[in-house]
Order: sequence, then C-alpha cells, then structure tokens
Amino acid sequence: MIDALPDADIVVGDWSGALVLDAEAVRHAPRLSFVQQPSVGVDGHDLEALAKADVPVSNTAGVNADAVSEWCLAASLALLRHLPDADREMRAGGWPQFTFQRRELAGARVGIVGFGPVGAACARMFGALGCRVSYWSRTPRPDAGGAAYLELDELTASSDVLVLAIALADETRGLFDAVRLSRMPRGAVLINAARGPIVDDCALLSALESGHLAGAALDVYDTEPLAAADPLRAAEKVLLSPHAAAVTPEASGRLIQCVLDNLAAAVEGRPVVNVVNGVDPVVRRR
Repeated sequence: MIDALPDADIVVGDWSGALVLDAEAVRHAPRLSFVQQPSVGVDGHDLEALAKADVPVSNTAGVNADAVSEWCLAASLALLRHLPDADREMRAGGWPQFTFQRRELAGARVGIVGFGPVGAACARMFGALGCRVSYWSRTPRPDAGGAAYLELDELTASSDVLVLAIALADETRGLFDAVRLSRMPRGAVLINAARGPIVDDCALLSALESGHLAGAALDVYDTEPLAAADPLRAAEKVLLSPHAAAVTPEASGRLIQCVLDNLAAAVEGRPVVNVVNGVDPVVRRR
C-alpha cells in the first residue's frame, strides 16, 4: 500500500480494516484527494491527518441500518426466549419446557446507545413490537420518532434490553466497564452491534457469571476473528455472531452502490456524501 500511495488520487479502503491510512501513509500520498471506506466504521484511518491534508474521508453510513437492526431484534428475541439454550438441550436429549424463565419482548424497556441510522432503525423496529424505547446519543436528536432521550446512566439503569449502536471513538472506548454494567437492571440483556472495545469483556463475563445479567449477544470483538481460546467462546449466556449483522445481499448491494456513486461524484467534481472528517465534500484533484 505504501508503495502504491505516491501515485494515488483516490483510495478505496479494504473490507478488513487491516490496511489503514495512518499519518505515515498520508505522508506517502501527496496526490491523494479522496478516501472512500466501504463500511460504516473508519477505524484506524487517521482522520485528523487526512483532514490536515484536506482529504475528505467518506463512509457508507446507513446502507446496513436495516440489516444490523434486524440482527439486534433477532438477538434480543433469541436471548429473552432462550432459543439457543432450548435448541442445545433438546439436541442433547432434554425437554426444557419449563427450564428457562422466558420473557416477552413486547412491553420491555429497550435502551439504544447511539442514534445514527442503525440506532434509529432499531427504535422503529423495537417500537413496532410494543417496546418502550429510549436512547442516548452524544447529540440528542429532535426527530427521534417517539424514542425518549435519557442521559446514559439513566438509560443504562432503566433498560431491560440495552442495544449498543454507537461509533468507536476515544470517548466511547471502554464505555461499558464494570461500573456501568453494574448499573444495568438485574436480569437485563446486552446487545453489542457497535464495536468490541466499547465493552469490557472481562467485566461483561463477570456480570453474566454472577447472574446480574441474563445474557449478551455480540457481533463485534476487541480482536477479530475471535481467538479460539477466548473465554467468550465458552460462555453459554453469550450469543456469538462473526461480525455478520450487516452481511446480507441487500446491504451489500446498497454498499457497493454507495461506493460507486461517491467515486463517480469525486471524479466528476460533484459533492460526495457521508464525509466523516469535516473536509469540504467537493473533491479537488491534485
């Protein structure tokens, strides 16, 4: 990548996030005029260095909102109704008709942390099932579609289902540590479709093992792929997903179209969309 950058006008990021444009990479790219990341997350790219170089960085915000929110809804139902547990016990020869304390999602208090496209879609879907939906965002939204804004600690303490849909940043890294997890109601469940480092895994496992939390569903992890010996793999109260909440043919099609549209706009001198580093969206070729 470093060898290719000196001649590059436009960079399209990779799917894995392993090839990132850090400050060193930016120094090797004097002609760079636009970066398009084919995902919502822009983890690893040095947005400040790119902004100083007057290079707009765009993501594909919104293309996966329906897919991820559907996963959050499905994961919540799976945990509350103990679907994986019942399946596992029946395959072992059991009949766990009354083994688990199954709960209805309808009427549950659902808290959403982050209210971008995914958070907003979650609010619509959970609300449609009769949940009492609240949210917290670093920027309160006037158009929250009936979801009530609560401060983060109040939201945490009053949510039977807590959905994480917030971007990873310095201020959100480790946001859910042992102290904040302890504020969740006893028997609550946590759904993380955001980024792994937002949650302290050791604290989460402790809260699950103590019985304070009834379950957790994770689509994201500190290190991906998840290590074979990671204790999360052995935690029966954790529903694991391989960072696939957004992986549907429909979402992939929208993502590809978003990337193509932005590349065409960049080449033709029209404003690009979804700029995340505050640079003018009109791409100026060098």
